[in-house]
Amino acid sequence: MSENVIKEDLLKEKVNLSKNAITVLQKRYLKKNKDNSVIENVEDLFYRVAENIAQADKKYDSSADIASLVKEFYFLMSRLDFLPNSPTLMNAGRHLQQLSACFVLPIDDSMDSIFETLKNTALIHKSGGGTGFSFSKLRPNKDTVKTTSGVSSGPISFMQVFNAATEAIKQGGTRRGANMGMLRIDHPDILEFIACKNENASLNNFNISVAVTKEFMDAFERNEYYNLYNPRNGEIVSKLNAKNVFDKIIDQAWKNGEPGIVFIDRINEKNPIPELGIIESTNPCGEQPLLPYESCNLGSINLGHFIKDGNIDWNKLEKTVKLAIHFLDNVIDMNKYPIKKIDEVTCSNRKVGLGVMGWADLLLYLGVPYGCEESLNLAELLMGFIQRKSHEASEELAMKRGAFPNFKKSIYAKIKPIRNATTTTIAPTGTIGIIASASGGIEPLFALVYKRAQCLDYEEMYEVNPYFEKLAKQKGFYSSQLIDRIAEKGSIRDFKEIPEDIRKVFVTSHDISPEEHIKMQAAFQKFTDNAVSKTVNFPNTATKEDVKKAYLLSYKLGCKGVTVYRDGSRNEQVLNLVKNKKKESVQSQKTQPRVRPTKTVGFTLLMHTGCGKMYVTVNEDNKGVCEVFTQLGKSGGCTASQSEAMSRLVSLALRSGINQNIIVNQLKGIRCPAPMLAEGGLILSCADAVAKALESYDKEKSSPNLFERINHVEKVDEHNYQENYYTSESCTNVSGACPQCPECGEMLNFSEGCGICRDCGYSRCF
Repeated sequence: MSENVIKEDLLKEKVNLSKNAITVLQKRYLKKNKDNSVIENVEDLFYRVAENIAQADKKYDSSADIASLVKEFYFLMSRLDFLPNSPTLMNAGRHLQQLSACFVLPIDDSMDSIFETLKNTALIHKSGGGTGFSFSKLRPNKDTVKTTSGVSSGPISFMQVFNAATEAIKQGGTRRGANMGMLRIDHPDILEFIACKNENASLNNFNISVAVTKEFMDAFERNEYYNLYNPRNGEIVSKLNAKNVFDKIIDQAWKNGEPGIVFIDRINEKNPIPELGIIESTNPCGEQPLLPYESCNLGSINLGHFIKDGNIDWNKLEKTVKLAIHFLDNVIDMNKYPIKKIDEVTCSNRKVGLGVMGWADLLLYLGVPYGCEESLNLAELLMGFIQRKSHEASEELAMKRGAFPNFKKSIYAKIKPIRNATTTTIAPTGTIGIIASASGGIEPLFALVYKRAQCLDYEEMYEVNPYFEKLAKQKGFYSSQLIDRIAEKGSIRDFKEIPEDIRKVFVTSHDISPEEHIKMQAAFQKFTDNAVSKTVNFPNTATKEDVKKAYLLSYKLGCKGVTVYRDGSRNEQVLNLVKNKKKESVQSQKTQPRVRPTKTVGFTLLMHTGCGKMYVTVNEDNKGVCEVFTQLGKSGGCTASQSEAMSRLVSLALRSGINQNIIVNQLKGIRCPAPMLAEGGLILSCADAVAKALESYDKEKSSPNLFERINHVEKVDEHNYQENYYTSESCTNVSGACPQCPECGEMLNFSEGCGICRDCGYSRCF
């Protein structure tokens, strides 16, 4: 049977996808021509990937039945039971052929090493991968540099260099560069590192984590001092109180979610090939510890598809696990690595990371509340099964293909030959989760109702969890008014009109205590070779002590790391900075804004922002600048309402006599996740754009003809002043999670260390 006939036969079964999934695939995954028009459909994509990855079998068996394997791989993906990481879906069977998501590169204490790694980082980002680094080998700030008789600038300065390079690289228009930056807790610059993302504009292309040692944790528990070592010579240079340092980490994590913590000694206790060296860093989301120059190929099973007669379909799950491991091992051979050294190390250890998505969906179908004791026991049972069957699959492959080349140096050497040094990882599933219409990774549901703004007509529509909607209609409590209230409230715990058994099962991330989040992470970690990507969500009202308890619990329960996020904290950080400004600029509470005349004079500037084109109009009355109007040309919804609110407040301040320069200083430098390089420099955010528009206005208005009518502008009688308050409905973001998607205008959800748009698939690490 010819290849074309096989393909035609397979493509007869159409892939059933949601509208959002199709949007994401068309925008980021499907082939496009030089005019940027899509030239591939969804079925073609899955066939392209299946056909390409199946070819690896020929390397081990010239008589392999490739056609049958293509069919198996095709249905594995097209029925959405399993999906590989995004680079594999994007690049398999295409010119780039770079299939890995995760890389770790070494940074040694020399300029040659630093800038060689920077070059390699650029190549990896260009190919669609993310990178992790440890900066712990770099000598501290102000340390001696013998070659120049000068002093070192320290790790943080070089992190800024890597951050700037990442900013300049777009990954083929499909994936944005992301980095993990780590520093050991015993590095002399650790306090500077802990605070390096204190301001939103700093290191925006990095997630940062502190590599915490057992020595530090022991000192913390005893409330003792611990040693700081100069990596240049290993000498003790000073000591710090462990409790004070830990509190600084907690303070910063409470403010904006960073730094995270990685228990680096625990990771190395589980290092499967300790003879090759120590693990120093992970990939950007923290779930994949890797040796220098290692990469890892990831994929996730959609657990919501493994229910049969109200129970888990263990037979189907076993077959899927084993086929997925076969698929991921083939990816290693079909991969075109961006650097030769990565090719060598990856193929010598053959790490793969099979994980899950749709865990929250599975619990809903089984009627088990997320976070309860039953759900924790089920997590251990399920992940234990997946790990056991993935090891069996790897052992079966080893019998046919041989163990991984470094097998004799591994912890498996005295046990049984195995094909892959690791087989399991719980990774973020942001965009592939959208494609599969599955809940993300092992996270709980973010919300039961999502509010989506339709950009063309600004009409807001709701997207309801389909299983909740189905049950609500079956049990007779569904109504549009109820959906409106759920969208506003977020949780259904207090909705007495909803049956108690439904309220008990349909919990969202903020219904779940931080302790339950961590216990769930620990349950999965117990049976995961690598690590687990999981965000511990806190309400905005959470205290620093709450965060501290969570960090300590994660250590006690055996987690390899922890990431926390306090609801709305990234926006709160900016507000905190504003609140701390000197009070000298605050006007008397009796101050009233001057009345706006009927006519004003000014002009409109076009500012390019990450949210689209922003038109900023600046007007003057006879006393000076009196108002600012903004119009976003791309997105509606919350971004438009926020920019309108900002311009109204700026206008109110101007007419109340606040100095324009003070307003500019407050707005300038505020940074969002999508800065835009435009003519005249970098626009960091919509607020930054307004500040720079006001500055440009001052420069431009020096034209003598432009404002020749300014003195003839209508004057108003200040004695007949009447207050004119603006009123509008508030724009509520129930999650408070992240800023708005720079591509479609929807709110980003903070999950698994990333900001993810559930509408168009945009994602990036924070």
